[in-house]
Amino acid sequence: MTTTNRTSKGRPVTGEQIEALASQAEAGYDQRLRGTGGRKPMGSAAARVVPVRLDPDLDQAVRARALADHATTSDVIRHALRAYLDGPAA
Repeated sequence: MTTTNRTSKGRPVTGEQIEALASQAEAGYDQRLRGTGGRKPMGSAAARVVPVRLDPDLDQAVRARALADHATTSDVIRHALRAYLDGPAA
């Protein structure tokens, strides 16, 4: 079975591209050319990852909502949690 390396967008990566990237990494990167990428802040401090277990039906519902809203599952979960916490106390 042959494995094809792919980019994050699903495009195949050639051996030549891998060699060029490896050479560039071995030579070192100029940090001044580095972009300001990364995740955008979500609030007043760095966000924390909180693992949550979802049953299969709830997981599928969250994924379907994210797809319909053109959002991530994390966005949907954060929105639902904020709505719950902002609602009337039980």
